Amino acid sequence: MTGKKDRSDARLNVARYQIERMLPPEPADRPASSENQPEQNTTGQSMMEARAQYVEMAIQQAIRRGEFDNLPGAGKPLTNLDRGYDPDWWIRQKIESEKITGLGPPALTLRAENTELDARLDGAQSEAAVTEILNDFNSRVVAARRQLQGGPPVVTPTRDVAEQLSLWRERRAVRSEAARQQREHEAAALAAMTWRERRRARSR
Repeated sequence: MTGKKDRSDARLNVARYQIERMLPPEPADRPASSENQPEQNTTGQSMMEARAQYVEMAIQQAIRRGEFDNLPGAGKPLTNLDRGYDPDWWIRQKIESEKITGLGPPALTLRAENTELDARLDGAQSEAAVTEILNDFNSRVVAARRQLQGGPPVVTPTRDVAEQLSLWRERRAVRSEAARQQREHEAAALAAMTWRERRRARSR
C-alpha cells in the first residue's frame, strides 16, 4: 500500500482527497489510551490502514471504469511554468480568465493589461494612437508605484515608447506582407479557374 500511496500522480492525489472527504469523520471522543493504541477493526487492521485501503480500492475501481480518462488538460503542459512564484496568482488568473478590467488592486489590473497591450497596440491605426496608448499606460504604472494605499507591489514595467513604435511598425509590416501574399494567391487561383468556376466562386 505504501508504494501506491506515494505515487505523485496529481489526478490520483485529487481523487484520494475527494474520497477521504466523503468518508465519515473519525470520532472525536476516543479514550485517552487510543493515542498510544491505534483503533482496530474486527480483522485486526488499524482503522487508518483500513481507511487508506478503502480509498485505494475506490480509486482503482474508478480507473477501471475510465473516470480519469480524457480529463480537461490531460496530456497538456502546465501553464505559467516560466513565471516565478506569485502569492496573488489566483487573483491575477481570475482577472485574466474573466477579462475583468478596472477592478482589483492596480498591481494586478496593470499586470493583466500588460499581457494584452501588444494586441491593443496592433489594433491602433496610427503611430499617434500607439503613442497615446503607451503614454497613458506608462503614466498609470508610475502612479500605481507611488500609491500609498497598500496592496501588492507594482512590478509591471513601463514601455519604452520609441521601442514599442518600432516593434509596432515591424508587426504591421509583417501583417501587410501576409495580406498581400494572400491577395496574390487568391488572384492566381481565380485566374486559373474557368469562367464557370469563377462565376460560382463569386456567387458564394
